[in-house]
Amino acid sequence: MKTLLVSMLALLTFTAARADDVTITPDVVYGHKDGLALTYDVLRPANADGAAVLWIQSGGWYSGWTEPRNFLVAGKPYLDKGFTLYVVRHGSAPRYNILEAAADVRRAVRHIRGDAKRFDVDPDRLGVVGGSAGGHLTLVLATTGDDGDPQAKDPVLKQSSRIAAAAALYPPTDLRTWVTDPPKPIREHPRLKEPLSFDPARAPEVSPLVNVDEKTAPILLIHGDKDELVPIEHSTNIVAALDKTKVPYKLVTIEGAAHGFSKEQTASRVVPELVGWFEKHLAKVPGASRQ
Repeated sequence: MKTLLVSMLALLTFTAARADDVTITPDVVYGHKDGLALTYDVLRPANADGAAVLWIQSGGWYSGWTEPRNFLVAGKPYLDKGFTLYVVRHGSAPRYNILEAAADVRRAVRHIRGDAKRFDVDPDRLGVVGGSAGGHLTLVLATTGDDGDPQAKDPVLKQSSRIAAAAALYPPTDLRTWVTDPPKPIREHPRLKEPLSFDPARAPEVSPLVNVDEKTAPILLIHGDKDELVPIEHSTNIVAALDKTKVPYKLVTIEGAAHGFSKEQTASRVVPELVGWFEKHLAKVPGASRQ
């Protein structure tokens, strides 16, 4: 967990985007649970071109709040390229488990699609990024998207949950044994017990490895080869599954990195890979119609 914090702090080393070039809409409510609001923040640059990146704010499936202006720094590489940035929070551990967090981020995608005109976003050009637990939830979205339920009473549930591209840093991809018999590095983090406490029979639902199919969104994986908390096999195994499909993917191995990346690794390799992936897969298709 400490290395994850170091890596996220490394993302904050960029010069902040100018506040007057970015319109910030904080705390957009996309749902409620147990009397609590589920929210995301929207940062829209002056040069927005309709594509958006959803940043899943999650570490250990704990989803914390920070002042939206802080993402003028962490989000600068995306904002500079004209991507509208959504900072998505989910129902947080220890109160809510992984199944509930997955349902929340899926609902967030549906809400963003349904509310796309408000921020002049193309619902077919949504990318998602996250690290560790956030990377896991990113891959859940990439592998389990659906077209929505046209018969649903809740208008949000009528919307699709599909995304156009995913980028996951050191993500867990198979939770089936983590729920019943977690490996030692996971057991050594008591805070991970609560999010992993759910019916083991439902673990495949949130194990991206077993949900890869031809409808999976293009996936970028970035993983350190010395990661002991979430070994790189989590990424190489899902790559093997992707190999059996025609889904575009890329695995970037950061040599010597553990569960997180250094400032230099982040600046020289990680951020360029992330931005390049979204530039490629969220590009506007000439003549494409808006929903």
